[in-house]
This record gives sequence, C-alpha cells and structure tokens, in this order.
Amino acid sequence: MTSAISGRGDPIRTLELLWGKETAPRRGPKPKYALTEVVAAAVEIADTEGLEALTTRHVAEKLGISPMSLYTYVPGKEELVDLMLDHVVGEQVTERPVFVPAEWRKNIEFIARRLWKFYLRHPWVLEFATHRPVLGPRTMEASEITLSALEGLGFTDLEMDRVSTTIANFVHGAVRDAARESQVNQVTGMTDEQWWYRVAPFLETLDFSSYPVLSRVGQAAGEAWGAHDPEGTFTFGLERLLDGLELFITRRNRQGGG
Repeated sequence: MTSAISGRGDPIRTLELLWGKETAPRRGPKPKYALTEVVAAAVEIADTEGLEALTTRHVAEKLGISPMSLYTYVPGKEELVDLMLDHVVGEQVTERPVFVPAEWRKNIEFIARRLWKFYLRHPWVLEFATHRPVLGPRTMEASEITLSALEGLGFTDLEMDRVSTTIANFVHGAVRDAARESQVNQVTGMTDEQWWYRVAPFLETLDFSSYPVLSRVGQAAGEAWGAHDPEGTFTFGLERLLDGLELFITRRNRQGGG
C-alpha cells in the first residue's frame, strides 16, 4: 500500500488549519511566515524536486527557519500534505463558471481538461491516495464547480456524485503517462522517440507473425501519432465517455418524460 495517503494526520487539527480556526491564541513572538507561505514552500519542493524530497527539515531549510520552528505552523508532515493538496487545488477555482445545461458536453470537457492540466502542473498529486478526502475550502469549491457542471441534466444527486467520480477517475488514469513522461526522460536520459529509434533495429529482426492483430494495430498507431500520444488518447477517451453520458442522459430524460 502506498505511504502517500491523505488524512493520515490528526483530523481535527488538520481541519482547523485548513479552515483557519485556531483552538487557542498563539503565544510567543509573531510568526515569521503566514501558514500559506509555509505550504507554498512545500508545494514548490514537491513540484521541482518530487515528493520524495519533501521533508519537514527541507521545508524548514527552504524557509530559513529551524526544523523545530516549522512545528509551530503544522504538527507534522501528515497535516502539511493535506494543506498542500488543498492549496494546489485552489489553482482551479480562481473563478466559478456559469454553466448552461444545454452545453453540458462542453461543460464536462472543461472540467476534465482543467483537471488534466492541473495534474501536469503538479504530478506529485497523482501519488496520493485520497480515500479520505481533503475537506478544505478550496477542495470543496472545486467539487462545487464540478457538480454544478452536472446540474440540470436529469441526474439524481447520487448519480451526480457517481458521474463526477467517474470523470475524475478517468482523468486520473489517463494523465499518468503524460505526467510521468518528463521524469522518465530525465531518468533514462532519452526521450520516448529516441527510445523507440534505439530499439527499432532489434524489433525488425523479430518474427511477429504470431501477433498479427498486434502488428497491424501497432503499425497503424505508430504511423498515426508516432511513439507516444497521451493527450490524443485522453481526448479520444473523453469523447467516448461523453458519448456514454449522452446515452445515459437521453434514457434518463426519456424515462422522466414518459
């Protein structure tokens, strides 16, 4: 099981920090930084160096304070990562769109592509299991926007929840290859195109007659988009997901009107 799990810290203390509700006045000198600055420093480390580089000591060093001083802001790393997740989700909610139900395909595509771009900006978020949701204000605002895109389409409230989860799960799965691409290129020292160029001479010596369907499809895919096209695959999958929802909406409205 992954160790990157949201909700591992003290749940009440985490909620207090997320919502800015201190249980008692803080004593001692005025803090050098606002909590949002501490969280932003941690996010910058995760964005530039990866999640494995995120430690409370590293965050403290980046801020120029002692590791012990960091604990005056957050109880520990577990609470900090929940704050980080809510912080970066806030990038998606700079404004609340007004959705027209008749344009529901465009609305859902907007939600999905916004989430796609979000993961590409912060690929470390993909490493977190969020079975226990981050119940912060920015996360809730993002959920409100997503559900608003589904309002007025004839879904029940439970169906709205399941449709929004289905969209999120699709994007989460589709974006992983795209988000990892730069990391893989850096680690291996070659791009995907260079890798395929390297292995192609060897592959040409093999007999693929036992794999006729794979050979045909692989050749067609290579001719169409080269070695790697995660965004094209995402677009295709999103269109098919929307087609399925269109059928579901049509049936639901027919039942409601009949």
